[in-house]
Formats: sequence, C-alpha cells, structure tokens
Amino acid sequence: MILDSIRGFFGFKRKGDEKEIIISCERLERRVAVLEGGRLEEFSIERDNDRQISGSIYKGRVKNLEGNLKAMFVDIGLDKNAFLHYWDAVPGAGKSEDEVEVIERESSKRRNQKRFTANDIPNLYPPGSEIIVQVTKGPIGNKGPRITTNISLPGRYLVFMPFSDQCGISRKIDDDKERQRLRKILYELDLPAGTGVIIRTVGEGQKARYFVRDLHVLLEQWRHIEARLKSQQAPTLLQAEPDLIERTVRDFLTDEVDRIIIDNENAANRIRDLVGAISKRSQKKIKYYNEAAPIFEKFNIEKQIDTAFRRQVWLPCGGYLVVDETEALVAIDVNTGRNKGTQNHDKTILQTNLEAAEEISRQLRLRNIGGQVVIDFIDMKQARDKQAVYNKMKECLRRDKAKTHVLPISAFCLMEMTRQRVMESISRAVYMECPVCKGKGVIKSPETMSVEIQRAIIRVMRLHPEVHEIRVLVNAQVLERLKNEDEELLIDIERRFQGKLSFRVNPRYHFEEFRIVNAVNDEELY
Repeated sequence: MILDSIRGFFGFKRKGDEKEIIISCERLERRVAVLEGGRLEEFSIERDNDRQISGSIYKGRVKNLEGNLKAMFVDIGLDKNAFLHYWDAVPGAGKSEDEVEVIERESSKRRNQKRFTANDIPNLYPPGSEIIVQVTKGPIGNKGPRITTNISLPGRYLVFMPFSDQCGISRKIDDDKERQRLRKILYELDLPAGTGVIIRTVGEGQKARYFVRDLHVLLEQWRHIEARLKSQQAPTLLQAEPDLIERTVRDFLTDEVDRIIIDNENAANRIRDLVGAISKRSQKKIKYYNEAAPIFEKFNIEKQIDTAFRRQVWLPCGGYLVVDETEALVAIDVNTGRNKGTQNHDKTILQTNLEAAEEISRQLRLRNIGGQVVIDFIDMKQARDKQAVYNKMKECLRRDKAKTHVLPISAFCLMEMTRQRVMESISRAVYMECPVCKGKGVIKSPETMSVEIQRAIIRVMRLHPEVHEIRVLVNAQVLERLKNEDEELLIDIERRFQGKLSFRVNPRYHFEEFRIVNAVNDEELY
C-alpha cells in the first residue's frame, strides 16, 4: 500500500499498468494494438490494397455543380468523383469552436477583407476549374469520398492550417493554468501570414521547443505540397495520408506510452527516425521483437480481438452487450445476463449500465464504428441513475480521437449518439458477406428445408407427370431430417403421384441448397 503511494507520487507505474503499442508487420497487412495493463484498448488494421485516403491532399478539377444539393463533384483521380458541400468549400473556415478555443493573435486579426459564404461558391469554383482539396471521409460502400478545401496538416503537437488564420487550443485540455501557458507559446510561434495552428491534446505539458520543431516539420511539408501544386496537372495526389505505422507514431505515442514493440526491424528503425525528429528521448521506447512466437500471440492480443469482435460481448459483472451493425446505424442492446447482483434491483441495473457505458466506448474504438449509434440500456427508474450513466458515457468518450456527440438518455432508456465516420468499420473491412445466409446472420431450420423440399417435389410432379423417377440432391444434415422424421410424408407423396423418390447427398451444397433432377437422364427439374 505504502509502495503504491510512493510510486504514484513519483509518477512510477506498477507492473501491469504499462501502456504499450504492439505493431505486427506482415506481407499483406499491418496491425496496431494499444494495450493498457495488457488489455486491448485500440486496434487498427491496414492492408496493401486498402490504404486509408482520409487526410490525403489532392489537386482536383470541378466536374459539375448541384445547386439543389448545395454541393459539387470533383475529379481527384479516383474511380468515383469526390463530394464537396458548399459549406466545406468556403475559404478561410477553421475548426469548430466546439473542438477548439479560438485564440486571436496580433498577426491573425480579421482585416477588411471580403468574407465568403456558400452562395459565392459557384462563382469561385465553376465547372472545369482546378481546386486543392483534402479527403475528410474515405469511400464507404457505394459512396465516393467526401472532401474539403480547408486543408489541415496534423503534426505531433500541432495542426497547421495553410488557408486559415485561425489559431486555437484543443478543448480537451481543461486545466486553466496549462491553457494559459499554451496561449503564451501560441503567441510566440513564427507563423507565415494568413496561416493558423491548433495545439493538439497531446501538447499538454510539452515544452515550447517541441512546438517549434513540430511547426518547422509542418511548414516543410507544406512547401513540398506547394511545389507539387504548381508543377502537377489536375487531377493528382499532392500528399498521401501517412501509412498506419506513421499515423500510430503521430497519434498514439504520448508520454504515457511506455514502449512500442514491433516485429519488423526496418519498420522499427523507421519509427526511431520519425520519433527522433521531435523527441530524441522517446527513441528509447522503440523495441524490436525477434522471438519465435507471433507478436500478437505473445501479448495475448489475438484472443482479445476474437472476443471483442463477437456479436455478444460479456461485461465483468455478468451482463452482456449485443452489437448489431447495419447500413444506416449501429444498435447496441444491454442485458443483465448472469448479473443477479444484490437484493437492490435498481443498484444491479445501474452497475450493469455503468459497465456497459465503459465497454461500449471501448467497442466503438476497437471496431471503428461510425455514424449513428442507438444504445438500449436496461430500464432505470431514477433520473439520477440515467444521469450517472450519461455522465459515464461522456467521460469514457473523452479518450476517443473521433468526434462524438451524445444525447441524454430518453424516457425509453435509449441513448442516441453519433461518432465521426471517416472510413469503413473494421468488421466491414475484415469480413465478407456469408455466402450461405447472404448477410442475414441466420439460416433456415431443418424443418423449414424439409417443408420447402416437399413443396418443390409436389410442384415438379404436377408440372412433369411424364417423369416417374425423381432424384433430390441435398445437404447431409437436411437429408438426416428427411430420413429420420419425414419418411412417412415422402412415402405419401410417392403414393399420391405414383412416382419414385431417391435422395443423394452433395457435400458441396450448403444447408439451404438443393436440386431436383430426372433420375433417368439427370435433366434438372428444379
């Protein structure tokens, strides 16, 4: 107990509390897992043929304007034209004030310059004109990418905006004293005229020189983009979004991370170079893994991934979640399951819902679920219990890097929320539609198949009275049902239609598949 207090006072961590980033590099895909105390908290996957384009910058050409939609379609060199809403094309627009506190620098105060609105867009970007854009949401399903003209370059601690003079600090940094220190650093940064920066959440507690270095790297990136912008014809890619490994270093390697372990030596050296540009001290955290056991098995990640991606997810209290992802929204149902709790029924329900709120926020990150989410919590009678679950959900979502918006729990104990969707969820990227159930998630019962086969046999015998011998090809399990439970019914069909039935198993047939043929010449009848 005393030892734990001493560790906490000096900032030391107990064994098992470490935060680790585990990276697996294979020929076809890269996977990244963030562990906290050995528990999987973040998971990302990237394959060679499915690179993320969200964040990439393009020089495009306006193809057509749609006044009714208040949008334009832009050719950026992909299979489908990108969608650009007029509001996302207004020059000089910055980040939402819900996300950042806007700071006015002397060099960025508004001058007597024309302020553009969405109504000016058709004149600014007529069909055929060239335009520089950035992808905000990659292609999802049959929809093309969504883009904006408000370019932003994320760095380690800063986000640089070359077309906006807005400056700000992430609202996730809530310490007033720290915000005051960061404002002072912001005022002292040497920014080109007409540009702006935002201090990211990971900038909290960092020294001023780190921001200066980061800004230097971002300005150098922008100079390369400008050079390509002048020399390349539209449509063309100006800067690709970094790959998964580089994004991981940029977005996850904070002071709280104890080490990054990676099973590829070249990638480990690359990460050291990336980290060294900002912080030499952090290079010591990079470890090369060279053991016989696969790295994800060594750190018990494979089992955790398998458990986390099931439809049913168990909670520590014995309750469970049921997660259903549809085209339009994600439905999550909370159940008490094995949690009998105490004699206080309300307390048991509250405990289950609180654990569910924590696990749901984790599941949203792990599965990269986006769009509209509806959560059906267990009914709570007390308003204070509903508020406690709502507060817990908001608290747990604070660590989510995607934008989220949560509404209070309704009278029916439903919570509605949205989560920023920039790419396909991991389940849709990893799994394919089942060729048997066609995405339904269920197949017909043996009894149902028996009924359908008997119905098909009767239909064939009525349509082909000249055929007296019929062979039915079926799945082995369906044949078991026909032989053991429905034999009398089949004999009755033979008697009624004066025909002869035979059955044969086809091992290649799935459960719902069958064929009816003429036993004499193998002519297909059904």
